[in-house]
Amino acid sequence: MTNKIIFFTEGQYQGEVARNHPNMRTELAWMCALGAKHCNINKPPDSHYDLGIVIIPKNNPQFNIDSLKQYCDKIAVMQEGPNWYWQDYSLDQQIWYFNTIQEADFMFVHNKFDKKYYQGLTGKKCHILPSLMIEDSVKSLPKATSKGVIIGGNFCSWYGGFDSYIIAQELDCQIHIPSMGRKIEGEEQMERLSHLPYMNWVEWIKTLSGFKYGVHLMRTHAAGTFALNCGFLGIPCIGYKGLDTQELIHSECTVDIGDLSMAKSIARTLKFDESFYKRCSENAKKRYETFYNEELWKSKMESIMKMEIE
Repeated sequence: MTNKIIFFTEGQYQGEVARNHPNMRTELAWMCALGAKHCNINKPPDSHYDLGIVIIPKNNPQFNIDSLKQYCDKIAVMQEGPNWYWQDYSLDQQIWYFNTIQEADFMFVHNKFDKKYYQGLTGKKCHILPSLMIEDSVKSLPKATSKGVIIGGNFCSWYGGFDSYIIAQELDCQIHIPSMGRKIEGEEQMERLSHLPYMNWVEWIKTLSGFKYGVHLMRTHAAGTFALNCGFLGIPCIGYKGLDTQELIHSECTVDIGDLSMAKSIARTLKFDESFYKRCSENAKKRYETFYNEELWKSKMESIMKMEIE
């Protein structure tokens, strides 16, 4: 990528992201693939850039994009969280957020649905910035014995953990769950449920590789990394429509939002029909490699740069 690109987030780190970074979350993977630098959103960058990509902090949306325009030829805002998140702000913050994204030259979004939303909201051009994995630290994982089921989030409306737990019981095996920021008191008391400890991204992928099934009935659609990670590992994942990674990678395991009856049916078929499980597993890996490989991601980004910058 010949363009000079910088990301602005609330993160306190500065500079580039190494390919062996142990906590390669989605935004770090984007920076790494682009050879982009990172700068804290409240600090001035070290030089001038062709494009600045701003991820507005969820808990502090009152940011002035004009302060960055002297350092960047173009400014884009990257969607943070689900497209409706900002409407839980106070009214003055909602107005501030809306005015802030209107100051950008264009927007990046997570999913096809988000693109329609933000284009309608702002009247601006919106580009999908697909989620990405930098595989260097995890591409040679030893073959694990696949067993058990993992659900993608805790017991709150944000993650839909209770729904995932109910569907996971159809698989009749030990259920595991990550420990996340929205974990609620009492989850440890649920039967046949084991919590994983907090871990960095590399540890997470290594741990995930040991599971046979994934269930993530999360109505809060954003980057879709759980479905993406499962696809990389060939783990069939039951999830909802509206999330690009889920629909593209796990097409036969995707249901309408709220359709727990179909989700149960898919879970039972995965358990009792070995040929169906094998097909879903193999297709997940193939579709991950087809739609979410790094070279394809870079090619898409180069096309956007030619359209918006050059």
